[in-house]
Amino acid sequence: MIAANPQSGLDCSVLVLNKHYMAIRIIRARRAFALLCKEMAEVVSFEKGSFSNYDFQSWCEVSEFKRSFNPDGHDWVSTVNFHIAVPRIIRLLFYDRLPRTEVKFNRRNIFARDENKCQYCGGKFATNELSLDHIVPKSLGGESTWENLVCSCTDCNVKKGGRTPKQARMTLIKKPLKPKRNPLIHVHLGHKRYQSWKQFLDNAYWSVELK
Repeated sequence: MIAANPQSGLDCSVLVLNKHYMAIRIIRARRAFALLCKEMAEVVSFEKGSFSNYDFQSWCEVSEFKRSFNPDGHDWVSTVNFHIAVPRIIRLLFYDRLPRTEVKFNRRNIFARDENKCQYCGGKFATNELSLDHIVPKSLGGESTWENLVCSCTDCNVKKGGRTPKQARMTLIKKPLKPKRNPLIHVHLGHKRYQSWKQFLDNAYWSVELK
């Protein structure tokens, strides 16, 4: 049984591939280990420029080697008897599924699409300092769509009020569009630990569902 502790790495993100090596979602390491222990998945590890596959037992053995020679290159989970490296990627062995092609329309994905930048002044703000603005206000018939919602800072939101940008003499820094894939992927790829995901995410057809 894997023992959780604040430094265990169980909350790290793991990319899940289906049996055809197509990216389908991101899960927490805790769920990834459950799938590995049940022999429902295998680890896909990037090593020396190529990918290698390991079942749970062999990954435990490889982890001992990694712990001795490159402990800082991995996140770790401690058990009663040994340490195991948190995998970055796992591949499902029996569950066959094609990726989602639709990006969920929600607040989190809009903030990620706009990179937490006010789409009027271009400033970058913390999430709690931004709001979602209807380009064409609801009072004028504007709808809640990818193309009509953007991030806006407090000052710009107050300045624009219940008007269109043209009426308020304001300009959008870019035209809002519906993302082709989940914009939160870019957030993960900004971290060195998740660079091994890139090969499986380069094709814009792949869309990863966050769980």
